[in-house]
Amino acid sequence: MAKSENARSSVANAKDELSWRERFAALSNLPAFFKLVWAVSPGLFIGNAALRLVRAAIPASVLYIGKLLIDEVVRLAGQTDKDTTFLWELVAAEFGLAILSTALARAVSLMDGLLGDLFANSTSVRLMEHAATLDLEQFEDATFYDKLERARRQTTGRTVLLSGVFGQVQELISVAFLAAGLAVYNPWLLLLILVAVTPSFIGDNYFNQRSYSLSRSWTPERRELDYLRYVGASDETAKEVKIFGLSGFLVERFRTLSDGFYQKNKALALSRAGWGVLLTALGTAGYYGAYVWIVLRATTGQISLGDLTFLAGSFRQVRGSLEGILLQFSSLTQEAIYLQDLFDYFAIEPLIHSAKTTRPFPQPIREGEAALRFEFENVGFKYTNSERWALRNLSFALEPGEKLALVGENGAGKTTLVKLLARLYDPAEGRILLNGYDLREYDLLELRRNIGVIFQDYTRFKMSAGINIAVGDIDERTNQPRIEVSAQRSLADSVIAKLAGGYDQQLGRSFGKGVELSGGEWQKVALGRAYMRDAQLIILDEPTAALDARAEYEVFQRFAQLTEGKSSVIISHRFSTVRMADRILVLENGTLLEIGSHYELLEKDGRYAELFGLQARGYQ
Repeated sequence: MAKSENARSSVANAKDELSWRERFAALSNLPAFFKLVWAVSPGLFIGNAALRLVRAAIPASVLYIGKLLIDEVVRLAGQTDKDTTFLWELVAAEFGLAILSTALARAVSLMDGLLGDLFANSTSVRLMEHAATLDLEQFEDATFYDKLERARRQTTGRTVLLSGVFGQVQELISVAFLAAGLAVYNPWLLLLILVAVTPSFIGDNYFNQRSYSLSRSWTPERRELDYLRYVGASDETAKEVKIFGLSGFLVERFRTLSDGFYQKNKALALSRAGWGVLLTALGTAGYYGAYVWIVLRATTGQISLGDLTFLAGSFRQVRGSLEGILLQFSSLTQEAIYLQDLFDYFAIEPLIHSAKTTRPFPQPIREGEAALRFEFENVGFKYTNSERWALRNLSFALEPGEKLALVGENGAGKTTLVKLLARLYDPAEGRILLNGYDLREYDLLELRRNIGVIFQDYTRFKMSAGINIAVGDIDERTNQPRIEVSAQRSLADSVIAKLAGGYDQQLGRSFGKGVELSGGEWQKVALGRAYMRDAQLIILDEPTAALDARAEYEVFQRFAQLTEGKSSVIISHRFSTVRMADRILVLENGTLLEIGSHYELLEKDGRYAELFGLQARGYQ
């Protein structure tokens, strides 16, 4: 918790004081933002702007027609022979403007909503597409996750910014019309208006800034609140929460964090409310000073009753519009700063990528022959923010068509090794060669297309059973015969046969009519993904951990057929599985301890023989 507090304090200190220069600099995000919105729908963008332009002229028009209407009523009141034609024309014009204003407001609201939906969808797609280009190691970094979380929040509601900017322009045009009318009578009224709106603007700008700083500095805690909310009420965690009585702990942790944020936000809100009353009172005093001046001129006959109405209404609307513009400017700069979070995320570049010029990927000369030879040369790797090497000084070769098993205690580096093979990570030391050339010289997507990996912590997609298998080669998701053959080879066909919806059955209870599978059933479905992919290298990380002995035996009999003429790597704690491999590599603390066949390692009487003996005695 102390580390979290320190991290939050450092972020807060960096962001608490935003200068005017920084606020104006944040507006430089707007062109890029408008470019994104324009790309979503040029027609809606132009239509929105045009309708707002028309709306901008309505307030001054209504006030001026009102002035003419009142003056006409006063004029007619002193006449005996009344011609009311012009009077009713003015009433009709004012009525028409009222109807037009309402229609335009609804049309603008409609366009805002449509643009908002389109922009949210488009930005969410781009966010997911960009995530696919980033490194696995970046997803394992808390700082990156904070950026990702802030970027996610910017995918919705961003048209508030679009509406705000268009609204600012609309209000400025309206103010220009109204201010022209006020200036005709007395230009000093405009200066008085500026004096009246300045105090509340300064106050709101200050508190908007504080609000932004608070929200940003609490990003890690808000992410933890979302996580606690999920863990405390989820079908995936319900068993452990009930068995271990975790509800009280989770609720207390959530309450502590949420109360902490509430207290800070409450103090800010109370301070804002108190100062807001005082500063608004100063602005209101300025407004009524001008109002008294206008009334005095009307009582002395210097202006007509219609002029009084026009000036009072114009002054009130200009003051309100300027307050709105100034306060909205503060909000817009805040929104523009938030928008930077989205652009910061899109600016993140992967460290692992294809070279500009890549080598042709090795392909078998004849069907049934292996073409890939991997060699580790003094490979070392350690995770971000870790002082311990996950792998160090690792040198060995995976020969074409060889079945290699990895053995070692938890944390020995087995899964890290296969992630390096698939280039989910790059070595910090040494290099990995593919057919004599550095792995970095090959196209990254082509490399991964030729490697099929099923990890121990495979994903249980809340989708149909068929899709859960097809993710092994998602481009073949409509190839039903291939999906069914893959399910048969992984023994998932017997699982799917029990499902009411067959391959179309929704898995997981997150959605309607979804069913949950047992651990072993899920594992068979996940194994089907390996059979879907026509890869040259197959990697299985603990592929049978949830299977019984008979199912495990059948899986590996079929796996031997799948990997005929291909290379394969198997990670397993079951020695009945690893003894089927051509060679076994024993890892300990990230270093290669032993390598050889099952019988060679038994004769060596080293670490492998010790582990094998311990497991064998467990079955006696």
